[in-house]
Amino acid sequence: MKKLLLSTCILSLALVPAVAEAKKKPAPPPPPVVRVVPTDPVEAYYYYHNEAPVWFRSDATRAAASRLSAILKRAPIDGFTQGPALAAQVDAAIASAQPGNAAAIKSAEITLSRAWVAYMQYLRTPPKGVVYGYAILKPQARADQILLTTAAATDLSAQLDKMADVNPTYRALREAALASGMTAADTALTSNLERARFLPAAGRFVIVDIGNAMLTMYENGQPVDRMKVVVGTPQLQTPMIASIIHYVTLNPYWNVPPNLIHKTVGPGALKGGDGYLKPRGYEVMSGWGPNATVMSAAQVDWQKVIDNPESLRVRQKPGPANSMGRLKVPFPSGQDIYLHDTPARDKFKEADRHLSNGCIRLEDARRFARWLMGREPAMSGNDPEQMVQLQTGVPIYLTYLTAEQGSDGKLAMRKDVYGWDGRPDLQLAASTAYTSVARPATP
Repeated sequence: MKKLLLSTCILSLALVPAVAEAKKKPAPPPPPVVRVVPTDPVEAYYYYHNEAPVWFRSDATRAAASRLSAILKRAPIDGFTQGPALAAQVDAAIASAQPGNAAAIKSAEITLSRAWVAYMQYLRTPPKGVVYGYAILKPQARADQILLTTAAATDLSAQLDKMADVNPTYRALREAALASGMTAADTALTSNLERARFLPAAGRFVIVDIGNAMLTMYENGQPVDRMKVVVGTPQLQTPMIASIIHYVTLNPYWNVPPNLIHKTVGPGALKGGDGYLKPRGYEVMSGWGPNATVMSAAQVDWQKVIDNPESLRVRQKPGPANSMGRLKVPFPSGQDIYLHDTPARDKFKEADRHLSNGCIRLEDARRFARWLMGREPAMSGNDPEQMVQLQTGVPIYLTYLTAEQGSDGKLAMRKDVYGWDGRPDLQLAASTAYTSVARPATP
C-alpha cells in the first residue's frame, strides 16, 4: 500500500511540470472567417464598401429614404409599372429599421438600394435604335456606379430628385404629363420619354430633334441658340445618334449616297455619260481611298451600278451648286449622316421639313460653325475638304420627339411623321439604313 501511494505521488510530481507547460502554451487561433463575395450586385456593393450605409447614415439620409418611396409611387408616369410595389417594400423596410436593430437596418439598406437601382437602370436604358459613335456616351447603369453616385451626395434627397429627373427635356415631358392629369404613361408618352432619357443633363452640347426638325445649342445645360433644320423623309428616316463633333469641313466634296446613284445619277450617266455628269460637277472615282483617281463615265458599266449603287463612288466638286454648300459637320457613327450647309434655302420655309435624304441641312451653317469653333469659319484658299479641328469635342444627340410641354404647362402632341410611337422596331430599322457596307462612312 505504501509503495502504491509512493508511486502515485512520484507520478503526480512528474506531471506537474507538463501541466504547467501546457498552460503556458497559447490556445490555437480560431479558423479564419471566409467571406464569400456576393453574386447579387447590390450586396456586392456593400461587401466592397465595408457595409457603409447609403440610406441610414443619419437622420437626414433616413428622411431622404422616404423621398425614394414617393419617387417610386410616381414611377408609373415614367412607364416603370413596378414602382408602387417597390415603394411598399421600401416603406416596410424603413419601418423595420429601428435604431439599435443592426440586422433590420442592414436588411433595409439592401431593400432600398435594390429598389433604387431597379428604377435607375430602367431610366438609363436607351431606346432601341440609338447609334453610339462613342461608348463613353452610353448611360452608365451598373449597380455600383448608381449607388456610388447616390452615396456621394451631401444632400441625398436632392440627389434622388436630380437623378430621377434624368435631364431637362425628360423632366419637362414628365411634368407636362402630370399637369395633364396623367398618372401612368400611355404608349406615346412612353416612347417619347424613352427617346428623351438618353440626352445629356449638363455641359455644352447639341440636340437635333428630328420630330420637329429643330437644332438647339446648349451651354452649361441651358439652350443658347436654335435653328431650323431639314431632316430625312418618312422613306429615308434620319436615325437617332449620339456622337461627338471634332472638326468642321470647309469647301467639302459631296459623296452622292447610293439611293441617289440608283435613282438619279446612274440613269442620267447611263443616258448622257460625261455630258450628264460634268455640268453638274459630278466625278466618278476609282475607289474610296486617298489615292483614288477620277474616271471617265465611259469606263463604267452604269447598268451594273444602278443595280448595285454601293459599288461605285460618285462625288460632287465643291462650289455654289454643291449639295453640302460651303461646309459640313461630320461626327462618327458608322452612318452616312452629318450636318451640312445647303444651297436649297427654300426648304426652310416649309412647315414640315422632313425632306432630305437622311442627312441634316442647317438653316444657318455659318452661325452654327461659328458657335462650334468660337470664330468665323474662314477658308484658307480654295482647296477642297479643309478640315478645321475644334479645341474641344462637342457632343451631339439626334433624337425624335412627338411630344413637348405646351405653353400652358400641359402635354402637347405633334404629328408622328415617322410612325415611331409604340414602334421601337421602326426606330431600330432606321439605325441600320445608312450603315456603310462596301465603303467607309462619308467624310
